[in-house]
Amino acid sequence: MTRAVLSLGSNLGDRLDHLRTALATLGDAVLVVSGVYETPPWGESDQPAYLNAVLLAVDPIAGPYDWLARARAAERAAGRVRDPRRRFGPRTLDVDVIAVWTDDDRPVLSDDPELTLPHPRAHLRAFVLRPWIDIQPYAQLPGQGWLTDLLTSGPAAVQVSEMSPRPDLPLESKP
Repeated sequence: MTRAVLSLGSNLGDRLDHLRTALATLGDAVLVVSGVYETPPWGESDQPAYLNAVLLAVDPIAGPYDWLARARAAERAAGRVRDPRRRFGPRTLDVDVIAVWTDDDRPVLSDDPELTLPHPRAHLRAFVLRPWIDIQPYAQLPGQGWLTDLLTSGPAAVQVSEMSPRPDLPLESKP
């Protein structure tokens, strides 16, 4: 069995519906999903605000590249078209594989450019760390440390004040 933390973001079209599309595409693998946060764009600032969330998924047979394939399938289901000229541009849905653990609770490490694990910029992004804390308050980002420490004293700390919780926009997770 593997478990994975995936980050969801959308800033085009019906943003909440795109996040829900990701949950539907990932299906029964989704164990729990965070609250939704509205955040300013990251990278390129000349674009609409994002809705972001994080989820924890499990699957007895999925490997790291299976999680990547599922993330890309969710993006396609939301009509995502990748523009190679705009790495941090607007998108209907972005699903990033943040971290993966094996069935014996070891983090998967990868320096493959196609799937770097853990995600190489997760520790810099409040829109990943803050929602992740919602679902795993005592979690650690492999190789980086405790989420709470990263969010309060790292580069992501300044971004927290720019985030707005959106309890009016619930996502569903398993009961």
